[in-house]
Amino acid sequence: MTSGTSPADGGDRRVGIVLVSHSAAVARSVADLAQGLAGGGTAPVAPAGGTEDGGLGTSSELITTAARQVDRGAGVAVLTDLGSAVLTVKALLAEGDELPDRTRLVDAPFVEGAVAAVVTASAGGDLAAVEAAAQEAYSYRKT
Repeated sequence: MTSGTSPADGGDRRVGIVLVSHSAAVARSVADLAQGLAGGGTAPVAPAGGTEDGGLGTSSELITTAARQVDRGAGVAVLTDLGSAVLTVKALLAEGDELPDRTRLVDAPFVEGAVAAVVTASAGGDLAAVEAAAQEAYSYRKT
C-alpha cells in the first residue's frame, strides 16, 4: 500500500485506488504491478482481496477499510474483478455512509484498468480522468 499524508495535513490530494478481488494474492499482485508500472507512483493504492479469514470471496469490511486508507479528499476509484465483488461495492455505495464521499465504482478491466488508473492518479488526474483512463483499457487490443 502506498501511504501519504491527509489533506488536513496539507498533503497530497491524489485520487485513491482500491482493487477488489476475490483473492488477497491477486489484489495485492495487481496493486504491486500497477504501482511498479507507474514508476512507483504516488497515488495511494490499497488491495481489498478475499475474506477476513484469508479465504476466497469478497469482504465489505476489507473494502471499506481500504477505501478509507486511500482517501485523500480527491475521490476514490474502486475496480473489481468478478460479479459478487461488483455487487458488494454497489451495496456499500447504496448504503451511502460506508465509503468515503466521492467513491466511484469504475467499470474497467481489472488488470489493465488498474494500471491505467494508478498511472493517471499518480500523474495528478482527477477522479473523472482516472475513471476515463481505466475505462479506456477496454479498447486495448492484443492482436
